[in-house]
Amino acid sequence: MAPKILFFVTEDWYFWSHRLPLARAAKAAGYEVTVVTRVQEYGDRIRAEGFKLIPLALRRRGRNPWQELRVIMQLVRIYRMERPDIVHHVAIKPVLYGSVAAWLTHVRATVNALAGLGYVFSSNQRKARLLRPLVKLAYHFLLNRANSRTIIQNPEDRHLLTTAAFLGPEKTVLIRGSGVDVDLFAPTLEPQGAPIIVMACRMLWDKGVREFVQAARLLHETGVAARFVLVGKSDTENPTAVPVSQLVEWQQQGDVEWWGHREEMHRVFALSHIACLPTFYGEGLPKVLIEAAACGRPIVATDVPGCREIVRHGENGLLVPARDAPALAEALKQLILDPVMRERMGRRGREIVEAEFSVAKIVHETLAVYRSLLV
Repeated sequence: MAPKILFFVTEDWYFWSHRLPLARAAKAAGYEVTVVTRVQEYGDRIRAEGFKLIPLALRRRGRNPWQELRVIMQLVRIYRMERPDIVHHVAIKPVLYGSVAAWLTHVRATVNALAGLGYVFSSNQRKARLLRPLVKLAYHFLLNRANSRTIIQNPEDRHLLTTAAFLGPEKTVLIRGSGVDVDLFAPTLEPQGAPIIVMACRMLWDKGVREFVQAARLLHETGVAARFVLVGKSDTENPTAVPVSQLVEWQQQGDVEWWGHREEMHRVFALSHIACLPTFYGEGLPKVLIEAAACGRPIVATDVPGCREIVRHGENGLLVPARDAPALAEALKQLILDPVMRERMGRRGREIVEAEFSVAKIVHETLAVYRSLLV
């Protein structure tokens, strides 16, 4: 009988954008694949892949403790009914709730993937500070279980979890990101016209959206000819979401353009000259930066965990301090005014992705984790 793997992800769009190649590879390797997620826009596409899809009424910003308990009990029923050989939880809430359900139903093997430490660990808001010790305690008890592994995307997060959360090092695996299709995300020549700087992400304050807009304003005020583009939608499930009204206001003021959500990011990077992510969010390893590097675009990002994994300062991009709009503007200005530097850094970024971050490499490493747990 084919082994069964169950993916539990908060949102169907996130499964589609970040875990689809892995699920396809698991299916090709003989696994029966089930996906548990909140279904909104991608349900038909997920089913068309031959995966079993089970909708779950989970909200990332859920506050009602009784509703959250009902979600956990629903998960318990799903795990008992599906009887997976291995469950793969992605992101903080699925890791916590899914690990409880796996413990209660005696699932054979558990993989917990933390795509960064997120809002709880990066934000200084009171809610995040109150939740942090509780999450650390939960990680300690849930992630140290027998036949469990936690996938972490950068070594700094791994160090934090093995010290602050007392997670056994032998229970962790470092797999850097979710990979990128190096055939789809391929280098293209720069387009003609004024340089276009793209910041693609969920529109969150913690992603550095304000600093990006401030840097654009500073450069326009000094006569630098360039276009600054925000790509992505506001994430109302996140406490630090930038309101749509604010995004529209910035566009009307003329300092930035807001293109909204785009699925075909390789086409967006083909229209651009520089990629930018001035985040101070708890990143794992931003997929969008790997995609930009694969497309041969230089990167300006903040000197924070995750970004440092893909951006090598002076080689394929520039790193700047977090929350520092003037420093961000100065780094962007260097690249805007120097096409030779852009070309050199873009070429080097492509080399780094091909060697370290291809989706084939990441999938191979993850399937190896599955096999080690099922022997």
